[in-house]
Amino acid sequence: MHHVEIKDWNSGTRLIADLDEWKRAFPEVQEVVAAASGERFAAIVKTDDERFVPVVNGEPWTNTFEKAWALQFAPDDRLLCIGMNDDEWTVIVEDEPWEETFDYVWNLRFTPDGRGIAANIRVPEGYGAILNGEPWETKFIEARSCEISPEGDRTAASVQMSPLSEGDIWEFRKGLWSLAINGRAWDRTFLNVWGSAFSDDGRSAAAEVRLPSTLQTIAVDGAPWPENFKAVWQPSFLPNSHDVIAPCLTPEGWKLMINAKPLWNLSFNQVWHQRFSPDGARLAAVVAPEFGRWTIAVEAKPWNIAFGDVVLAPVFSPDGKRVAAAVKDGGRWTIAVDGVAWPETFDMVWDPVFSPSGDHVATKASRGMEMLVVLNGRIVSTGFQNLWQPAFSRDGSKLMIRAVEFGQLCRRVVSLEDLMS
Repeated sequence: MHHVEIKDWNSGTRLIADLDEWKRAFPEVQEVVAAASGERFAAIVKTDDERFVPVVNGEPWTNTFEKAWALQFAPDDRLLCIGMNDDEWTVIVEDEPWEETFDYVWNLRFTPDGRGIAANIRVPEGYGAILNGEPWETKFIEARSCEISPEGDRTAASVQMSPLSEGDIWEFRKGLWSLAINGRAWDRTFLNVWGSAFSDDGRSAAAEVRLPSTLQTIAVDGAPWPENFKAVWQPSFLPNSHDVIAPCLTPEGWKLMINAKPLWNLSFNQVWHQRFSPDGARLAAVVAPEFGRWTIAVEAKPWNIAFGDVVLAPVFSPDGKRVAAAVKDGGRWTIAVDGVAWPETFDMVWDPVFSPSGDHVATKASRGMEMLVVLNGRIVSTGFQNLWQPAFSRDGSKLMIRAVEFGQLCRRVVSLEDLMS
């Protein structure tokens, strides 16, 4: 979800930069990224002297690097990447490198407003995490995954607590892994810890854990649920609550559990990717009512339609009344909205985007080499060379399209009335 206030909603097309010119100017131009506002496009390029540098609207940063990757716009539209010079890595935000450098940096994470930036780090003393340039004081033998609390004051990572000799299964069976919050690990260790999540206030954390019995469960602030399961998927906190839900494999099948008790009485062949509506009042998840058939269940009620290949995570409309998802059946992708699939199918589609009122659904899709804008199931653009997710104006009357057209990086604002006519 973009949190950038897009100020310019004047209809028309603006040329922001000439991508073909970048390709002529530099030996290599990597993947282009687009700001949510549509005002800036950027890519990492290789210079004639074998250095790498982000170029923004055609202008290179002053800092150049031996290696650079993970270029992206944060939710607040700041541009950042991970860069390396002299075998030292760090995060660079709007051409300003963080002071600290590391043996390696990866797993960039953001708060919803983009002000908090976290990542995993490796230094000679071990592994940890960094938040807005401040690394954890404690280092661990290994750290995997990085999560950041919504308020941006806490980070979490799965960490290995003690060393393990190769083939030492007895030590492994004791459980060497825990979850560390701001560098402080839970008191309890497990065989594995993964898939962590923070509560909205950041005061509580939960994760998937594997027990010495090899059964799995959810641990909340280090305490495992009293029930164990054959398998679990990533937990979520109820909005504005410390109650935790997670899909768990019970003897009856997969169920959505809350604090180790069934939340939905139905069991499925599979349940995952649970998502709450923006107000937290409704819950949807991807479910398999039978083997090899996938759909969305909203408040425990599955859609009447199912798909054979895949169903991606559900997306709620801003008012929480409607649900859509990208779906694939018979090798073809489309969008399904409230249990009805669009008749048009594509080689690929991206997540659906609802208008503020929930009345309209847009996405980008591809057929062959062409990228297309699709609105309410209808193709409303010619083919672009590249395209980013469309965005609705606050009143829902216009759509902003960020695209590469004839080698040009363009920002186009079109009224829905014109698109649908």
